[in-house]
Amino acid sequence: MRPSRSVLLDALRKLDPRVQLRNPVMFVVEVGAVMTTVAAVVGGGDDPRWFTVTIAVWLWLTVVFANLAEALAEGRGRAQAASLRAMRKTTTARLRDGGEVAASDLTRGDIVLVAAGEVIPGDGTVIDGIASVDESAITGESAPVIRESGGDRSAVTGGTRVLSDLIVVEITQEPGKSFLDRMINLVEGAERRKTPNEIALNILLAGLTLVFLVVVVALKPFADFAGTDVSLTTLIALLVALIPTTIGALLSAIGIAGMDRLVRRNVLALSGRAVEASGDVDVLLLDKTGTITLGNRQASEFVPMPGVEEVALAEAAQLASLADETPEGRSIVVLAKRYGLRERELGTHAFVPFTAETRMSGIDHEGTRLRKGAGDAIIAFVEAEGGQAPHELRSVLGKIARDGGTPLAVARDAQVLGVIHLKDTVKDGMRARFEQLRAMGIRTIMVTGDNRLTAAKIAEEAGVDDFLAEATPERKLELIKEEQSHGRLVAMTGDGTNDAPALAQADVGVAMNTGTQAAREAGNMVDLDSNPTKLIEIVEVGKQLLITRGALTTFSIANDIAKYFAILPAIFVATYAAAGESEGPLAKLNVMDLGTPQSAIISAIVFNAIVIPLLVPIALRGVKYKAAGATALLRRNLLIYGLGGLIAPFVGIKLIDLVVHGLLGA
Repeated sequence: MRPSRSVLLDALRKLDPRVQLRNPVMFVVEVGAVMTTVAAVVGGGDDPRWFTVTIAVWLWLTVVFANLAEALAEGRGRAQAASLRAMRKTTTARLRDGGEVAASDLTRGDIVLVAAGEVIPGDGTVIDGIASVDESAITGESAPVIRESGGDRSAVTGGTRVLSDLIVVEITQEPGKSFLDRMINLVEGAERRKTPNEIALNILLAGLTLVFLVVVVALKPFADFAGTDVSLTTLIALLVALIPTTIGALLSAIGIAGMDRLVRRNVLALSGRAVEASGDVDVLLLDKTGTITLGNRQASEFVPMPGVEEVALAEAAQLASLADETPEGRSIVVLAKRYGLRERELGTHAFVPFTAETRMSGIDHEGTRLRKGAGDAIIAFVEAEGGQAPHELRSVLGKIARDGGTPLAVARDAQVLGVIHLKDTVKDGMRARFEQLRAMGIRTIMVTGDNRLTAAKIAEEAGVDDFLAEATPERKLELIKEEQSHGRLVAMTGDGTNDAPALAQADVGVAMNTGTQAAREAGNMVDLDSNPTKLIEIVEVGKQLLITRGALTTFSIANDIAKYFAILPAIFVATYAAAGESEGPLAKLNVMDLGTPQSAIISAIVFNAIVIPLLVPIALRGVKYKAAGATALLRRNLLIYGLGGLIAPFVGIKLIDLVVHGLLGA
């Protein structure tokens, strides 16, 4: 990993004390570097000048290496930010009521017209028309997407280009706060705020640094009282070896890299807290359609009730579905054509849209009320019309549901005509994915609008832990609150306006980029690919972030413990020497058999510096995550990074000491 010139320059710019002050550990190292540099220039101490200069140089390198880790993490987003900036050109917006204004002057509520070949001037919602839009600069996908008024695919992003037709867009962004601006700031790290766990760890590191600072300062009068002269350079070297410099240097880079890994998966985390929370998630709420199943439920057959002709059922189902633009509705119209029926121009009739409350849709046509929907909803409709559902209806509904299908009952006024059988298929590999999540200690809940029998069949086939059937926005919100009341962290995905309350309530709310503006504003993450299964990857990235931070913290602490055996005997070897002895009892701690006190101190400081760039690739790439329980992960963490952190300094410091001692001897 060769850092570019810009990254090296950024690392040097970060030597500014005002920047370093945000990282107490490295600020102390920089102060120590300044003091040893002054001591090397002024001279007059008991230490040889070459010794002081060497310590000063390696202390400066320690700070630079820490800055380099952060600069490398930040630099990984610069290429994407550059391409996004290239999109943010000065665009002229055509107002619907006439006139043109600069895109930068648009405000929330403005209505603009965007034709084929034109750039959408700002974030908004399509209120009229349908168009093909190129969003490749944002999503990385070259295939155009369809944006249309109404439904859950009405949101458009400023800076994307319309390829066909004409759309009318209502601007929803605040000036200077476009989605594009937020993306640029996020990928560059300009808006990255420290997460609660990161802040807590920073406080702990600062506390340890303060404790060791007090201890080292107190050693000076103690050494004077014992009749031993310990130089300022030696005390500073001791302090730097004692404080947790390794994790202090890498902590910021770990957090930035975690967000970058999400960006590379086309997910924008609107806060670092969201990334961290995804690693602590206990419960996943997953939509059935499009997430667990293929999402293309198709009408496979019409099942008429006794005394009803199959063609009559097909005709009623077709008429009730003409205004239904969902894949299911279109498939019903297609299936009806097998009976010789063709779509008709119905003019201005009273189409009845589907709602989560009624759970049915249809049309009022020539004095006849046609409805299709959930079985119990249709039964209630028929009874309200003065009719009664045949007893065969419930057995047909139950059979289709038990087979994993979705039954839609069809009624004409007070008569139930029959049932439409919709089939869906569980995606390959979903059961294995859910087993992995279970091994991670995560409970999965499938959310669906289907009845309980259908939901239970799909849940069993997919291998989820639980399900919520006949889900409404209110029930989703209640479920999330209930899980959170038990101390669990909940994650969910959504794309519609009706998902907004649940997305806002969830600890990790992933909004689909194709969704409505309300959904995108409610979630704390946006999936640019609009892939509902991405939630599983997001959780894995979050857990990788936490594991990486924990692993390198473990390595740092173990690393510091090993360094004590190098530097403490070197400093105090003569302090506790008895009369007539050249070495005191602390010499027994020199288990590495280091050459001289000076070579030991230099070796410890050199190792302390070079271990930082050696760990940068792990901080940026992340520790490889494997689905396992907390106990297994902790055991693996201690074995690899705890034991490794103890062994590495003994080997590294000894090798460096052999070189340094050899040079001093020469």
